[in-house]
Amino acid sequence: MESQTVPNSIGFLSTDTRLSRSELRELAGLASSLRTLSAGRLSEEEQESISTLLREISRTLPCRDRHGLPFALLTLRTAVLFAESVEPDHDILVAILLFPVGHLDPAKSDGIRKRWGADVAGIIAGMQSVMRFGAKTGVRNADNYRGLLLSLADDIRVIITMIVHNVVLMRAINHHPDTQWVRDVAFEAEYLYAQLAHRLGLYKLKSELEDLALKYTNREIYTQIARKLNETKRARDAYIADFIAPVKKKLTEAGLRFSIKGRTKSISSIWAKIRKQKVDLQHIYDLFAIRVIIDTPREREKRDCWLAYSILADMYTANPARMKDWITIPKSNGYESLHATVMGPQSKWVEVQFRTKRMDLVAEKGLAAHWRYKGVKGDSTDQWMNNIRDILETAESGPMQLMKDIRPDTYDKEVFAFTPKGDLLRLSPGATVLDFAFAIHSNVGCRCTGAIIDGVHRKLNHRIANGDTVEIVTSANQSPSHDWLSFVATSKAKNKIRQSLNEAKLHKAELGKELLERRAKNRKTDLDEAAVMRVIKRMGYKFNNDFFAALADEEVDAAKFLTIYEAEADTENEAVKVSAEEYRFKETQEEDASTEILTIDGKTMKGLKYKLAKCCSPIFGDDVFGFVSSDGVIKVHHKDCPNATNIRKRYPYRIIDVEWNGSPDTQLPVTLKVIGNDDIGIVTNITSIIAKEPGMGLRNIAIDSHDGVFQGYLTINITDTGRLNSLIRKLKGVKGVKDAART
Repeated sequence: MESQTVPNSIGFLSTDTRLSRSELRELAGLASSLRTLSAGRLSEEEQESISTLLREISRTLPCRDRHGLPFALLTLRTAVLFAESVEPDHDILVAILLFPVGHLDPAKSDGIRKRWGADVAGIIAGMQSVMRFGAKTGVRNADNYRGLLLSLADDIRVIITMIVHNVVLMRAINHHPDTQWVRDVAFEAEYLYAQLAHRLGLYKLKSELEDLALKYTNREIYTQIARKLNETKRARDAYIADFIAPVKKKLTEAGLRFSIKGRTKSISSIWAKIRKQKVDLQHIYDLFAIRVIIDTPREREKRDCWLAYSILADMYTANPARMKDWITIPKSNGYESLHATVMGPQSKWVEVQFRTKRMDLVAEKGLAAHWRYKGVKGDSTDQWMNNIRDILETAESGPMQLMKDIRPDTYDKEVFAFTPKGDLLRLSPGATVLDFAFAIHSNVGCRCTGAIIDGVHRKLNHRIANGDTVEIVTSANQSPSHDWLSFVATSKAKNKIRQSLNEAKLHKAELGKELLERRAKNRKTDLDEAAVMRVIKRMGYKFNNDFFAALADEEVDAAKFLTIYEAEADTENEAVKVSAEEYRFKETQEEDASTEILTIDGKTMKGLKYKLAKCCSPIFGDDVFGFVSSDGVIKVHHKDCPNATNIRKRYPYRIIDVEWNGSPDTQLPVTLKVIGNDDIGIVTNITSIIAKEPGMGLRNIAIDSHDGVFQGYLTINITDTGRLNSLIRKLKGVKGVKDAART
């Protein structure tokens, strides 16, 4: 077979095609194990097809890859480990066994599809994509590599297979002579596949990858810790047994059905604790953990886990600082468990984990309840996760069928593309050349005229495909156009375009305003801003800047506008010329529709016409001031209002001292900004707090989430600042919330 370039263990073929007798025996044993593991899941027909495929592979696969590793052995080890870690189905086993065949000889892909179906072919294609893009320069060391893998693999089975394959590879390269290649593989395992395994809840595989990575990158440390753990194993096992015995008795007396097991923590986690705590192994108090697995119905899970914890806390002193409740609010990857650390016999700290059989199955197998692999955001994620958990409890087909069938409706694949230097950029679905340019830098986006992709010049609206290398073309004469908003897909591009257009309009409006002021000065006409604004509105302009921009573009004649203004100025309301001092003592005959009472200069005055300014939305208790508008209404502003400085500067004679008097009895709208971790249940926790608060109600909520960060804007009807401040304090106390403040 012709040598071909392929990543990782699948590379240039070795000239040594021989397998040792021990390897041949292992090959036969693995084939037998695979049949046994899959027997309970596959039909007789499917089992026979697997057996046939095993015989074919043994005859067709080359024995070794360019690193001297046995092809067939690695393939069968991957299939067996997959079957042990996650319950297999027929298609995934076939895909794992056929992947080397299809990867080494792409011409056989069509034959695989015809014989084994689109599902098998799709899995193999996903694995090929991962391998291909994993070799890209500048990707492997980037955090975006994980996102790239998840994007390219439509089927989560692909990702799990690549994790399992990496574990098998790591097991096989111990003492390999190519030390640099071993370190590269170890780096990839630790920073890529171990993190993916953690995200998918495959904790056992994650721990093994991290342990082996430590072994290959710092063998001396690994050996020291392993030796010390081995030396103390007998004493540690005896201690675990002594600890478990009385706990078993108490839990049994409480009527709980359960099992208990103890385990030593992984070498890599112990090494991480040593580095973090800056102590030696003897001073690491939680070298092992006890796990209590409770057999109980779903509706009693929380109750029984907390019951078991309370029994343990009565027996031993608990460390409250080490308490972790992931039952009430699970981890973002779906992990559920109650962790406690207690002072056991001989004054040793012991970590005890309480979980149900369902929780343990999820934690050990990494089932669909963990899979936030599609980047779904917001409340829909929580609902989707809950639905999956419900399905898991009743599904007869098992997790593998779920892996094929479950697809969150709100998911869209991200697009990954490269700069000419090999830097990876992650974009929204449907991203264009212009989106790519703005992702590089705002100035690049504003000056972009097109791009060169694979040697072909592309227009601004050309859609980027996964894996494209994009070279942006710019021009100093280019500037954003309103038309750009019709085809860009990313929020960054849209925001920057709008910002640039607004800045251009603002500049043009300033020119128009200066033009009007010059023309008015020439005619010796005094301009009152409020009167100017009223005339502008009568002319049909919703925004002042639109009028002034039109004036600058000569779409509106300045002389004509001034003529209209001068004609109406003679009939303007007298209130325009009234000062605040005069207004204070001017009687009004109109009744106030509001029930609040204003205090002016220390005197309570009822019946005044006033409005609460929308620009700052003051509520009872805020420090406020009054502004006498030209139509005779007092506008009540917050003293920190963004318009306050301009008002005081331009119209000091219209400022009036205003204070609240009486008691709050009217709900007014206030907007809060909440920032935190994008964890499961955070929205529910926030809204439930608001719902429980008397004298307020949730009027509107807007939510955004990016890269694990939650950001929400909540408009709340509330009576006064006291209740508002109390609410803010409670929101800051919600788990996962980093900050809450009034906008």
